Amino acid sequence: MDQEPPLLRDVHPALVAELAALLAVEGEHDLAITVWDVRLVGDWGCGDDFCRSIRTSDHPSGQPYGPGHRCVPLLPERGMLVLDVVDGRIVYIEVLHRPR
Repeated sequence: MDQEPPLLRDVHPALVAELAALLAVEGEHDLAITVWDVRLVGDWGCGDDFCRSIRTSDHPSGQPYGPGHRCVPLLPERGMLVLDVVDGRIVYIEVLHRPR
């Protein structure tokens, strides 16, 4: 039996708390609630030293998300956070210009 990926909040608790607060400020109340339950499916760099990506759902590499996709940019005190949301579900988080 395959093990479920860990909750993002268990691996990166400060990031999830920050995302929830920023989403609430932006009026994204449903996403602010659901961010606590996203899973860490993949965590890796993006090929440059200024970014990293967190996959919270399975997705075929190189394929567009299609209908129901929207991008939610957030402006924390440092750097930038960009969420890909498909049908109300966070599927990808991009962390830009923030040292680890």
